[in-house]
Amino acid sequence: MTEFDKDYVLKTVEERGIRFIRFWFTDVLGFLKSFAISDTELETAFEEGMGFDGSSIEGFTRIQESDMVAFPDASTFQVLPWRPDEGGVARMFCDVTSPDGTPFDGDPRYALKRMLARASARGYTYYVGPELEYFYFADSCGCEVLDQGGYFDLTPLDVASDLRRETVLTLEKLGIPVEYSHHEVAPSQHEIDLRYTDGLSMADNVMTYRLTVKEIAYQNGVYATFMPKPIHGENGSGMHVHQSLFDADGNAFFDADDEYHLSAVAKSYIAGLLKYSPEFCLITNQWVNSYKRLVPGYEAPVYITWARQNRSAQVRVPMYKPGKEQATRVELRSPDPAANPYLAFAVMLGAGLKGIDEGLELTPEATNNIFEMSDAELEDAGIGVLPGSLGEAIKAFEASDAMREILGDHIYEYVLANKNAEWAEYRSQVNAWELESYLSVL
Repeated sequence: MTEFDKDYVLKTVEERGIRFIRFWFTDVLGFLKSFAISDTELETAFEEGMGFDGSSIEGFTRIQESDMVAFPDASTFQVLPWRPDEGGVARMFCDVTSPDGTPFDGDPRYALKRMLARASARGYTYYVGPELEYFYFADSCGCEVLDQGGYFDLTPLDVASDLRRETVLTLEKLGIPVEYSHHEVAPSQHEIDLRYTDGLSMADNVMTYRLTVKEIAYQNGVYATFMPKPIHGENGSGMHVHQSLFDADGNAFFDADDEYHLSAVAKSYIAGLLKYSPEFCLITNQWVNSYKRLVPGYEAPVYITWARQNRSAQVRVPMYKPGKEQATRVELRSPDPAANPYLAFAVMLGAGLKGIDEGLELTPEATNNIFEMSDAELEDAGIGVLPGSLGEAIKAFEASDAMREILGDHIYEYVLANKNAEWAEYRSQVNAWELESYLSVL
């Protein structure tokens, strides 16, 4: 943060009559947290941070060591367009520290910053462009859809079309550029794609995006959800993450002489994603419901392989277009939009860097429809499968030295404890399918 950034914020707050500034940060599970300060406290907050009780935040501190400090990042300052103009409200993302000023190991934003620093030490800048899908429902109590549209359908003007339009315009007011918006495959399912940017800015943008989608839906009397699989028999919602590394010479993933136009760096990066994806699945797909989406037959990539045009592969490499060398990238298709973006980007980048450091060789491209391959054919081709449940993902994560290294002990151990508790609670439930299938016959 520069003095220019701080001066700009202080001047803007004064000139626009901003009375409240919300300090945003996330817990380990990716839920957005916030507290507000008045405009008169802002200059002090820049210098000293603002203290808060971290003992009630998921994955933060124990009650006996609860004091935390939030330092605002002035470069993330934005006025919230859905709040009144008079006595306006702005927000800034924060970095969380201990009272002595040292970065807090349980802060997901810091976990991503550590990985970005690791990439920077190798001369790389990490860029990402996620595609988040979500559903609109009539309310939060059920799955009553607003339309029966399908992929790219142009349905008659209805509330969903206006919701997407209003959401895009609001995101742009918040300084978040949008590339595409369209109807997705399932009824009442939609997608708004953000223009790629550096990893930290994008993680902040994803948190803002999710809140914005929900705020606009709420203002229009409906409910938006990023739940990975809310409707049985329909496609779930994914967060396909396009990613690349840039160095001093440009896109480090591009090689004009390679048959795929992929550099050795890109190939090892992809190999790292594939090798470590079972281990980081607990981060990119962190909920019991995430694994209702990761099943064959619904376009969710469960097979650990890569391809260019084949969208049944977990990692896709978009086809090269002459003159578009800077757009060379890889797309990881397995994450879902309910992940914590800071941790998700951290484990993806960490896995890719490990692939580079280990000099991993890329397996052959998958050119057939993997969804139609038998188990024997998959085994013969050396194609592995992602964890099929939260329980399997926990086992892969627990055995992973790489995830402990990437996330740090604090976050790693908290995630493990929290997800074990969630899995134990889920396994003890009796659901409607069981009652319908067994009650009358057993």
